[in-house]
Amino acid sequence: MAAALTVDEFRTLPAAVPLVDAGRAVGLGQPKTHELARAGEFPVPLIKIGSSYRARRSDIIDTLGILDTESAAT
Repeated sequence: MAAALTVDEFRTLPAAVPLVDAGRAVGLGQPKTHELARAGEFPVPLIKIGSSYRARRSDIIDTLGILDTESAAT
């Protein structure tokens, strides 16, 4: 299982986060992340692009209850 993202790693994520990174952000391993995405039960809303999934960084922030200081400063 990949380690959870650190706060610094999280802050460097793009606006549309790849599924595996979104899973790490919410503390899930890769198999469970894919299982929940396929079942439509991932804890963050997902966007399906072709055969892959992305999550909005802002949705991850909302789900985790993190204050996005970068967005708040602008």
